[in-house]
Amino acid sequence: MITWQRSGDRGQAFPIYVVVVAGLLFAALAFFVVGQASVTRSNAQGAADAAALAAARGARDHLVPGLDLAVLKPEEWEQVLGGKGLYLERGCEEAPGFAAMNDATATCKRSALRFTVEVQTNGTVGESVIPGTASMHGTANATAVIEPRCHLGSLPAPTKSPDPADVRAEESGQIKIRCKGGKEVEFDPLEPAPWRTLARTLFDVRLTD
Repeated sequence: MITWQRSGDRGQAFPIYVVVVAGLLFAALAFFVVGQASVTRSNAQGAADAAALAAARGARDHLVPGLDLAVLKPEEWEQVLGGKGLYLERGCEEAPGFAAMNDATATCKRSALRFTVEVQTNGTVGESVIPGTASMHGTANATAVIEPRCHLGSLPAPTKSPDPADVRAEESGQIKIRCKGGKEVEFDPLEPAPWRTLARTLFDVRLTD
């Protein structure tokens, strides 16, 4: 009699055991899916950050086509140092390529010196015990800004020659530009440094909220 009761108890406990094990297994798989989703989201954010920075740097490193720094007036130099001489339209052209390097697609929008990029990963979370994850892509957005960090110090004495070619030939002084931290940059109109090199001193590029 006692043996029969114990066997019955074991028989009643077995279904409960199965349910508990199944629940734990489902929970483990669910946590795995959450981890996969987190990785996908992280990949999306990395792609967005890279694309936004690429957009801002692409704009910073190029001047508006046809702009000749050697013949600029003081007020025109101030505009350049404020970012108005940058080829801003080029910036968003850089974003899709950098997103593609991170297996994602991107859309880019610009507002003044701010570049906002939204991305979607090409890959998904994948099949799982949770419905819908097979079509769940990672999405994220990031904004990068170009920050002017310098102002005009001094210009060489102006020339009366109306010909820009003569202006470049007659220039004898260097344009002095003062930047944050007390750094001073000199621009020689006769032997100008590449704009990309100069731009990386004149402007900061960083991610922002």
